[in-house]
Amino acid sequence: MPPFVLFAAAALGGTVIARFVVREARRINAELEAARLSRVAERARHDRPRKLRYDRETGTYRPD
Repeated sequence: MPPFVLFAAAALGGTVIARFVVREARRINAELEAARLSRVAERARHDRPRKLRYDRETGTYRPD
């Protein structure tokens, strides 16, 4: 019986450690994804296309 108890305790411990590792990996990935999305949003705010106005003299569009 003691080898079975030892095996059960080891299996339970392995399961707890595996769940902790998976939870931590998901937390870190969510944090990294949020940082990546904030950088993309920041870049999009600064890279907005400028409005163009039609220049009747040259017949082209120029930045506003």
